[in-house]
Parts: sequence; structure tokens; C-alpha cells
Amino acid sequence: MLTTATEIVLPGRVEPDGLLVTRRDLPAPEAGQALVRVEASGVSFAEQQMRRGKYYDQPAFPFVPGYDLVGTVTAVGADVDPALIGTRVAALTKIGGWASHAVLDAADLVTVPASLDAAEAETFVVNGITAWQMLFRTAKVRAGQTVLVHGANGGVGSTLVQLARANGIHVIGTASARHADAVRALGATWVDYRGDVPHQVRALAPEGVDAVFDHIGGPGIDDSFALLAPHGTLVSYGTAATKNDVGNSRLPVLKLLAQILLWNALPNKRSAHFFNLWAGKRNRNRFRARITEDLGKVFDLAARGDLRAQVAARVPLAEAARAMELAESSTVVGKVVIVA
Repeated sequence: MLTTATEIVLPGRVEPDGLLVTRRDLPAPEAGQALVRVEASGVSFAEQQMRRGKYYDQPAFPFVPGYDLVGTVTAVGADVDPALIGTRVAALTKIGGWASHAVLDAADLVTVPASLDAAEAETFVVNGITAWQMLFRTAKVRAGQTVLVHGANGGVGSTLVQLARANGIHVIGTASARHADAVRALGATWVDYRGDVPHQVRALAPEGVDAVFDHIGGPGIDDSFALLAPHGTLVSYGTAATKNDVGNSRLPVLKLLAQILLWNALPNKRSAHFFNLWAGKRNRNRFRARITEDLGKVFDLAARGDLRAQVAARVPLAEAARAMELAESSTVVGKVVIVA
């Protein structure tokens, strides 16, 4: 049986109002697959880069954006437990989430706790996995240590702050003055990113911080590394500072990787990493196991109330252009969620 899906298509390098609302028929799920009625998908920095043709692993236009989704399974193919039907699930997709329905591999689905609604759960999918893995798999931060989170009001940033605080880690968070109270409410010590960030951070952590989480890149990455305490770790996970630069979309990342290699080659008692969520996907079973484990831990914390969903806005699927504009406005705390 065919299912008619509504999808948002990114046809090329366009402004948000250039997104297209389309409809197409989806086939029934094949063996190992499940049909998911999408209830929520997010607007992350990845989609903002893709719109500009600046995402490092840029898909070919046209395509349906949507890095992750939350929805309910409505049908399954052969070799999938029929009991999965009716279950609310989450999935990483990289593309395809901005739709009313999606056919996905059942092995990629993670069960969502019943206490979380779809939009709340959505804020913890790519953001929660990214934050958890950077904190505990990459930087290996421990209770009692201090970290610096750039963009602490954003989707990943606000999740990083909460995960760190829930695990006894002190957080210094950068954001604009308009978001100072929101950052403090999350449990971080706010510093104004428009001011002299190194001076402000040094005043709070004279010996340096144990980890810095930097999605900005660009010239400021040098300051992030310099703020590390001995044996501290810089985790870079984006190049937002160069999102509007013309030229090869891979060049900023390649320059950053070269800088990281240089830092790690020097005897400076500090380390640097570039976090790639999709690293290790060649070993698909291990990749899936880690995603399921890490997202499960994040969902457990959210279900217990240790993490609060930061839903900046809920925007209908047909108004995805407005959702993109809002996410790019730098006026929100948390994540803009598209609801179907």
C-alpha cells in the first residue's frame, strides 16, 4: 500500500522562502524497514549550512533536509517485530526528516520514553547524542571539572550545559546579553560572547578550563585552545564563523583539521579533536549500538527531569521556511522544531 507523504525539498542554494512543499507516494516498507509517521524534526546548523551549499558532506540538490526525527511507527516490513507498530521512536537521518512520513531501517530506531512529547524528544536526538559523545566519549570530562561551552543558548550548547551540570561539571557558557538569564537558568556561568571572552573566562578560571566545546571555528579557535588548562581538551564541532564565506565548502574544515593536527603534534600537554557524529559508521553495528546507548542515556535523564527540553518554537511542516528563518535569526534559546 502506498502512503502519500508531504515533504519539504531544498532545490538548491536558495533563501528560506525558496524551500518547496511537495507530495509523493512512498512504497510500503521492505524487509528490515519501518514506516514512520513523522511528528517532529528539527532545524539544526547542518540544515543552515546545507541551504548555503556549505555543509562538508553536502548532499546533491535537490533533497529533503532534516537531520533527525521523532515519530510513530505505522507499518513494518518483513523481519521486523510487528509489536513495533504504534511505538514512538527517534532516528538520526542526516537528510529526509522534514516530511510527514519516512521509510527507515528499523535497526536505526530508538524508542522514546512515553513521558516526552514528540517535540521535546526531538530536541534531544542529534543534540543529545552530539553533546553526550563530546562530553564523555571525546573529552572524557569528569565531575568537578570546568568546561567552556560556546553558544550555550543554542540547541547543542543548551544540551551540553545541562548534561554537564547533571553530572557535576562546572560550566562557563558564552552567549549574547539577551540570552544571559536563559544561560544562567540552565546552570552555567554566563560570559558575553561580544566582549573579550578570553579575559572573562580567565577571570573565572585562572588556570584554564578542562575542556572547550567550540562550534564557531575561524580565528577564535586559537583563543579556545589557549584557554585550556594543562591536559585539557578542545572539541571543535563546526565552523559557524565561515558559514557565509564564498568558495569551497570543505576548505574551512580542512584548515581546522590541519590546525588540530599541529596542536596535537606539539608538546603542549593539551589535546584537540574535531567531532564528527558520523565517524565510525563503516562499522554499522557498532555505530548503531553507540547511538542507541547514548541517546537512551540522554532520554533517561530527560524522563527523570534532569534535562529540560529547550523547544524554541513549534512550526508546522508547511511553514518550514519560517522555521529556517527563525533558527537563523540568533534570537532563540534551544531548538526550532518542525511539527507534522
